[in-house]
Amino acid sequence: MRISAINSINMMNRTYGIYNNGRVQGIKKISEKMSSGKKINSAADNAANLAIAEKLLASSNGSDVARNNTLTGKDLLNTSDGALGSIQDSLQRMRELSVQASNSAINSPSDIRSIQNEIDQLKGFIQDTAKGTQFNTQKLLDGSMADLNLAVNPRGGGLSIEMANSTLENLGIKDYDVTGSFDIRTLDKAIAKVSSARGELGASSNGLDYLADYNQVASLNLNNSRSRIQDLDYAEASGNLKTKQVLEQYRMTMQKRIQESAQGILKLFG
Repeated sequence: MRISAINSINMMNRTYGIYNNGRVQGIKKISEKMSSGKKINSAADNAANLAIAEKLLASSNGSDVARNNTLTGKDLLNTSDGALGSIQDSLQRMRELSVQASNSAINSPSDIRSIQNEIDQLKGFIQDTAKGTQFNTQKLLDGSMADLNLAVNPRGGGLSIEMANSTLENLGIKDYDVTGSFDIRTLDKAIAKVSSARGELGASSNGLDYLADYNQVASLNLNNSRSRIQDLDYAEASGNLKTKQVLEQYRMTMQKRIQESAQGILKLFG
């Protein structure tokens, strides 16, 4: 009879121990989630939702990088436009000097040579600007960068922008000289070419503004979706943790009572 009583007591303790261990594991799991701030810390928590969250994270990260690429591309275009603006100013000054040189009734040969000297200096500035304008060591206006390719979407896809060639040779003014026979329309064509290039850059820059805004909004929405799947609701988790702690205290009290009852039973059979 004593042996049966002991066996019954051991069975109750083992059964309670299983429940108690499950309760402790539940508290530990909630504590881990509250520590990390995430509902899903491993595939064991929710494999399907973890896979979805990782895909959303990859897409949002791609949108962030694409936005940075877009803004960097815009900085490059602004650099190019600033250089082209300087070239355009030089061409306008060359045209003014050419109109002045056309007034042969007043200008002496030495005056014409002085005018040509300034034109040569302006041509040198244009050439230096065309060949020396760089962005991150990449030359922009010497014709070596025919197309600028920017990765502006999360999948790495690009946008191709045609870059201007603003060398004297391409503008057709390498041999422009007012000391002999010259045609001001040569400068008009060069000015029009630079104006057209600046217009295309401006349109491309506006397009990059749109793409940057789009990628920013896309990243925000993707992160919100991932957050709903993966991030922990602290208020709900705190309530669950408190409930489990109260139940654990209750079970510990009940276990103590079971043990006390067991001791009383054993005394009866002693």
